[in-house]
Amino acid sequence: MRDFPMTRLRRLRSDDWCRRLVRECELTPSDLIWPIFVVEGINHRESVEELPGVDRLSIDLAVTAAKEAASAGIPVVNIIPVIKQDKKDDRGSEAGNGDNLVCRAVRAIREAKVDVGIMCDVALDLFTSHGHDGILDSTGNVDNDATVEALAEQVIVQARAGADMMAPSDMMDGRVKGIRSRLESEGMHDVKIIVHSAKYASALYGPYRDAVGSSANLGKNGKQTYQQDPGNYQEALHEVEMDIREGADMIMVKPGTFYLDVIRKIKDKFQMPTFAFHVSGEYAMVKAAGERGWIDADRVMVEALLSLKRSGCSGIVTYAALDVAKMLGQNNRVIR
Repeated sequence: MRDFPMTRLRRLRSDDWCRRLVRECELTPSDLIWPIFVVEGINHRESVEELPGVDRLSIDLAVTAAKEAASAGIPVVNIIPVIKQDKKDDRGSEAGNGDNLVCRAVRAIREAKVDVGIMCDVALDLFTSHGHDGILDSTGNVDNDATVEALAEQVIVQARAGADMMAPSDMMDGRVKGIRSRLESEGMHDVKIIVHSAKYASALYGPYRDAVGSSANLGKNGKQTYQQDPGNYQEALHEVEMDIREGADMIMVKPGTFYLDVIRKIKDKFQMPTFAFHVSGEYAMVKAAGERGWIDADRVMVEALLSLKRSGCSGIVTYAALDVAKMLGQNNRVIR
């Protein structure tokens, strides 16, 4: 008689109901944050060539999109303004204008009483004529402390407009302290800071920069003097520790799927709500391969996001949020 194994790990994989019963990690619409690109105009929509399935929307259509996100169970939308070139200058002054595009979009969503949280990016790159995340000094380097002051002003106008979460992505030293101090001084105690603590100088941001028009301004210049070196992870732990000490509520790693090890180390060490930004390049690669028939893009996208949850993420910012939320709503076992 054959000596059969007493333990058969395949036993728990044999039925769909059993696989679902013992699954260790789930992806739900509540895990997702949806970025929405906003442009000037009325009833205006334009596709983003580099990001298939993503559109730039006028404010009225952005309000409709936010309602759709809420209906799909997405808890937060991330408003990303596409600023006209004539509104940009070397100091990113438009970022501190309380009537700028992002503030008007936030107010419109609030006035429509859409039941979603609103997250706003905190950085000057969308507003500067040179495409960098801060104010440049006389040598062409980003002036850390002058930039932090400008970021604090940007946060205040966005918070006054009704934004709930501020997402500093600039990678300046001391920005969380500067922002938190300004919010506290204004009595805005409940505004949350979800800080890009570990934002890497990645080659994966190209489609996003094209989508918002900062790529042409930045030219061949990189952001290595303030964004992290992709080879480092201990530095990320230092960044996170400093940001927590300065008043951050949540931590972000950017990009996401290329930095799963960093996410896990951060989560294990600090046990803080930890998020990942599934960036434009990561999204575009999946969509492009899907368009060529090389992969099932829907299943690969869900698997990529599930890998971020498995690595320790509380939630994920992704351009695929609405599509994935709808898939999960229709069939809560996309991965079979």
